[in-house]
Amino acid sequence: MTFRDLAEARFSLRNYDSRPVEQEKIDCLLECVRLAPSAVNFQPCVFYVVTDQVLLAQLQDCYNRDWFKTAPMCIVACGNHQQAWHRKLDGKDHTDIDVAIAVDHLTLAAVDMGLGSCWICNFDAQKCAQVLDLPEGVEPIAMVAIGYAATDEKPLKKRKSHDELFVYKK
Repeated sequence: MTFRDLAEARFSLRNYDSRPVEQEKIDCLLECVRLAPSAVNFQPCVFYVVTDQVLLAQLQDCYNRDWFKTAPMCIVACGNHQQAWHRKLDGKDHTDIDVAIAVDHLTLAAVDMGLGSCWICNFDAQKCAQVLDLPEGVEPIAMVAIGYAATDEKPLKKRKSHDELFVYKK
């Protein structure tokens, strides 16, 4: 697949088959995440890979949607703001940006391996931190459901036009 093929094929999957994701695919996903760039290479990210059914059920309480309960695994993307690069001029913290880049690598790698994913931000972060017993300073930024699609259905992608997105300054 070309990069454009990956970008076109990726969508938020909300209907998972119950079969588990093979360990070699999980390992490949994590390597793709590990290779993601970060500001000044500070790498302020940590990813919690959850396949244990008891922990998954607890994470599902952080985002109570029926479709999420069908995902056989979840990766919780976290950031440590003390380890992140902060822009000198205004102190802008790049933790969320660095985590987002790594999560994008994760979701595109999933498509490349025949897996689906859904990037979740609307969850109870405090409860998630408690479920995972996160250390002080580590914030859960996104949860990513991962697994095989239960059907071949793919939603229609609605995207803004070029004119709405891009401004040329010549």
